[in-house]
Amino acid sequence: MPSLKDLKNRISSVKSTRKITKAMQMVAAAKLRRAQDAAEASRPYAERFNAVLGALSASVGGSDTAPRLLAGTGKDDVQMLVVMTSEKGLCGGFNTNIVKLAKTRIAELQAKGKVVKILTVGKKGREQLKREYADLFVGHVDLTEVKKIGYANAQEIAKDLLAKFDEAEFDVATIFYAKFQNVVTQIPTAQQIIPAAYEAEEGDAGALYDYEPSEEGILADLLPRGVATQIFSALLENAASEQGARMSAMDNATRNAGDMIDKLTIEYNRSRQAVITNELIEIISGAEAL
Repeated sequence: MPSLKDLKNRISSVKSTRKITKAMQMVAAAKLRRAQDAAEASRPYAERFNAVLGALSASVGGSDTAPRLLAGTGKDDVQMLVVMTSEKGLCGGFNTNIVKLAKTRIAELQAKGKVVKILTVGKKGREQLKREYADLFVGHVDLTEVKKIGYANAQEIAKDLLAKFDEAEFDVATIFYAKFQNVVTQIPTAQQIIPAAYEAEEGDAGALYDYEPSEEGILADLLPRGVATQIFSALLENAASEQGARMSAMDNATRNAGDMIDKLTIEYNRSRQAVITNELIEIISGAEAL
């Protein structure tokens, strides 16, 4: 049975932990508001941009003059998986859920005899994947020093991917991230970005527009930007999801710490009462003996 001193030290330790988790919860809540605003603000632009590219893609169709980023290489033998996770932990199952989805896709592709290559963004995903798939890694993007995700960060990742695609290092590229829904729910998502897969909305058929100089020329210019835009949207969604998951995890940790403090306090009071009772019994027994 723990001594009174041990129980008191444990209570003090858990109270210190609760202060830390509460502080982290409040910080995550403040960061979440900014990250959520950024993610939600980017959605209309990304959706409209994708709709325009969808209309252009539909008009070009499977023509021989279609840009390579749209038409692809004609095969899907080599798959590039871009796994986006956080740089820091203490955010519940946020990173694990994304990695789990990526691992499932890796297993499916390898079962079909495809060659898989992995590019990680964020060290938490890298740490989990390298245990089993270290030989599949072809690169890593470190965002540790980035205070606020910007379009320039997405452009750097897109530039690297496009260079690898131009050098025929892969046929298909898919990004993995968590789409923010609310504080409790972040949805692990896999999205193909190369070759571009856009769907035209109803009423957005290419026949409704007259493009100059040509659909192919415009697509050749817009498709690389489309890759960067999709990566930027994924990074923003990930940032909001990370803070939402961390806020939820720290809230649970704070509650658990409170419950543990209550239990330890009850145990401490019972032990203290038992010590006092024993001391009284000894005093009374000694008095009677005299």
